[in-house]
Amino acid sequence: MKTAFQNLLYPKLDFLKGKKLLLATSGGIDSMVLVDLLLKENFEIAIAHCNFQLRGIESFEDQKFIENFAQKNNIPVFITQFDTKAFAEDYKLSTQVAARELRYNWFYELLETENFDYILTAHHADDNLETFLINLSRGTGIEGLTGIPQQNEKIIRPLLAFSRNEIEAYANENQIEWREDSSNASDKYLRNKVRHHIVPLLKDLNPGFLSAFQKTQDYLQQTQGMAEDAAIMVYQQVAQEANDEIHFNLKKLKKLSNYHSYLYQWLSEFGFSAWKDIYALADSQSGKQVFSPEFRLVKNRDFLILSPLKNLKETSEFLINENTTDVNFPIKLSFSKVDSVIETSNKTIFTDVDKLKFPLILRRWNEGDVFEPFGMDGKSKKVSKFFKDEKFSLAEKEKTWLLCSGNKIIWIVGKRADERFKVSETTKNILQIALS
Repeated sequence: MKTAFQNLLYPKLDFLKGKKLLLATSGGIDSMVLVDLLLKENFEIAIAHCNFQLRGIESFEDQKFIENFAQKNNIPVFITQFDTKAFAEDYKLSTQVAARELRYNWFYELLETENFDYILTAHHADDNLETFLINLSRGTGIEGLTGIPQQNEKIIRPLLAFSRNEIEAYANENQIEWREDSSNASDKYLRNKVRHHIVPLLKDLNPGFLSAFQKTQDYLQQTQGMAEDAAIMVYQQVAQEANDEIHFNLKKLKKLSNYHSYLYQWLSEFGFSAWKDIYALADSQSGKQVFSPEFRLVKNRDFLILSPLKNLKETSEFLINENTTDVNFPIKLSFSKVDSVIETSNKTIFTDVDKLKFPLILRRWNEGDVFEPFGMDGKSKKVSKFFKDEKFSLAEKEKTWLLCSGNKIIWIVGKRADERFKVSETTKNILQIALS
């Protein structure tokens, strides 16, 4: 295995030489073999060990084993302890998910504070197979079947090409000491059920199953690459990015027989999971929407609009005093006294100062808001009706600000001024307000 490891290491992982490496080390056979291989290749390594306090005294014996090993071999070591059960209960997570989140958060913290270049884990080919089967049992897209990547940004998995049998043989031949996790014998966890019952059956059916599986994963990864390339090309044809939104043209998208697949490819990275609801949006009425934790997808006529979830119900009011010349938050406005009216636009209005009541108020629109649109001779109109006539999307409505004098609207900012504050022949003081 050492020769095979060297053959793998130098073509594919040669960039690790001279880097500062942090090894996630449980004390089990896999991580101790990885430590041994890297020490023999003279890599600069440190050990990171998590005590999850899930197995009583055994967890602390694992910790002591790692501490003694690191001291004996003069390896820098980082140890932390987690109350994993309490964390899982607080955040309503399974124990395994909680442990994963805790350890990787800590690993990345060490990466930052101790200036490590990479985190190395001892995942191997059998781990990859188990992950594939678990994802398959839950229902997944192709990315769930391509397995554990050998490199994921700063995380490297040097043993991914080796089987559990190869690792055990190497450990025995080189008299490597390790700790056996008693929980590995239990069928309490899904991964252990797969490991103890399903994988042995598959290997019994085909002794070369693991090797065949690795070839299949290579094919799947190539297929995923082609799918990603196709998704990029189609995205360029049907999507348009504007500010912090993405607009998907449904007329173009629905001409594709498999447009659901493209939506999945584009939207999964934004945390969406309600795929039936998303696919139904294409044929739903305007205004229907689907949410992920941080984003929203809304149907607006012939488009699906993706936008980040900011504070959609923002009620904050911002006061603008009489002598203010510039406002930089939440939007940029400038105020200046002028002698005459020059060309107006949606971005610039001119008002009669003597008609204004200070401080002015900058706020979001509310249902029931009414204004008198400039040029309509005093006829009132609901702001919501104005939005409808102008064919505003839901996202555009939510981003619109109103500039008010008391309870009266001066300006739907950037859209339409109010007739009541316009400059007339009797106006003595003119205030120019501009949106930048």
